[in-house]
Amino acid sequence: MRILFVCLGNICRSPLAEGIFLRLAREADAEDRFQVDSAGTGAWHVGEAPDPRSVEVAKKNGIELVGAARQIRAVDFSSYDMILAMDADNLRDLERLLGSGAARAKVSLLRQFDPDAEGDLDVPDPYFGGPSGFDDVFQLIHRACRGLISELGGAAGKPDEL
Repeated sequence: MRILFVCLGNICRSPLAEGIFLRLAREADAEDRFQVDSAGTGAWHVGEAPDPRSVEVAKKNGIELVGAARQIRAVDFSSYDMILAMDADNLRDLERLLGSGAARAKVSLLRQFDPDAEGDLDVPDPYFGGPSGFDDVFQLIHRACRGLISELGGAAGKPDEL
């Protein structure tokens, strides 16, 4: 299964989601079932490494973030089985790019898989905030990725991890 995580610039939230999901898939011995990538709806950071604050919070939690930011491309809508937006604005941008069509069913919000979301399905953008915002975002994404792995039929590690 091919999964694409999408945020605005592809340097904060979506690289975190990619790294967290890959770690959880590896822990569930399901890594070979998934191809995972991330992208941004905007082109501001194309070619840049993940934000140092995302790298730091990932490293604190035993995850290495690799890769460079890229903007979503039209081919992604046919290449990926699931395209998971970080917030409602990202989702609207993706839906505008898609127009109408069958690929729309592939696009949803990542936090739809967070059992603790309680109606708030956005992963807030921590870019203009301090380091604690990145810690909070890490936890939101981690819970949603655990739920996603569970939904896709893999275990997601022990509940008390991270």
